[in-house]
Amino acid sequence: MSIAVDYVEKADQLVEAGRFFFERGWAPATSGNLSARLSDGSVAITVSGRHKGRLNRYDIMIVDASGRPLTGNRRPSAETLLHIALYRRNPELGAVLHSHSVQATVLSLLEQSELLLCHYELLKAFPGINHHNQEVMVPIVANDQDMTRLADTVEQRLQQQPSAQGYLIAGHGLYSWGESVEAASQHIEAFEFLFECELLMRRVRG
Repeated sequence: MSIAVDYVEKADQLVEAGRFFFERGWAPATSGNLSARLSDGSVAITVSGRHKGRLNRYDIMIVDASGRPLTGNRRPSAETLLHIALYRRNPELGAVLHSHSVQATVLSLLEQSELLLCHYELLKAFPGINHHNQEVMVPIVANDQDMTRLADTVEQRLQQQPSAQGYLIAGHGLYSWGESVEAASQHIEAFEFLFECELLMRRVRG
């Protein structure tokens, strides 16, 4: 098969994002998964079970627009369908990233169906937000080992909240996205900071 001309560039960006996530404590062990849409419509995505702090290009494989592997006999992330669903939903998306931080995991279990973020200056890191008093609602969906069913559940929630910039899976972690790997990584970074603030505020308030 021919490989998209931007594969190497996007693979290197995902490798860098994986190291950044691991260094910040957002992807312990082999958790998390990272992907980027390629110029031919295929998707570069992390191979299943790879440590995100030690990725190299070989750990970034290619799947088609339906999530079927196109390179070698490697197995893509178990959550590939969650990435594919987001790319189908929004043709402008260039990357989808998933983190497993302590704060995202804990908050996803403290709240039932959504997490409201407001009054934080860093909310302006997200598209369409230009004031600290605007609200960002983060949907929370129940975890499910059936990826087809989980992808359908996420799609239903995002149809209800189309302005969402990311979502949480209960007891699992955060998904966010952007027009590029850099933009998606910045959104993850902003969310993780905001989640840490939320947990600290709850401790202070008792």
